[in-house]
Amino acid sequence: MSLAWRTFMKFEADVYTPEGVRNFENFITDSTLYRMFVMGSYQMFVALDGKKIVGMLTLRGTAYISLLFVDEKYHRRGIGRALLQHLFHYLLTETRTIRVIVNASPYGVGFYHRLGFQDLGPEEKKDGIIYTPMEFVL
Repeated sequence: MSLAWRTFMKFEADVYTPEGVRNFENFITDSTLYRMFVMGSYQMFVALDGKKIVGMLTLRGTAYISLLFVDEKYHRRGIGRALLQHLFHYLLTETRTIRVIVNASPYGVGFYHRLGFQDLGPEEKKDGIIYTPMEFVL
């Protein structure tokens, strides 16, 4: 989760309220989230450069992208796209899921649009967290 925190602080935190920054930090450090990982109800896919994690994508349930972050030094190298393509293949073959949703951060909206995600509504703000609900149909 340190990758998520570092990337959030670099590219997102400046448009969030202090409440939003606190809530994001609380979410990624929550013990309940850790237990969900252990139980398999919250999955993580990673991109590696050797042994270093340079990208991460987490999936809640079978259709909700919860976190997608790529280390700043590895931006614009196709890592986020590759993580999503891997996720799509996994969803189609392992769970037969054909629709995936994400609450895209302001920084991520353009990225998701370039990959074919569609807005489900306007930008929203809840508990200081800013996001645009989006979906992709496989």
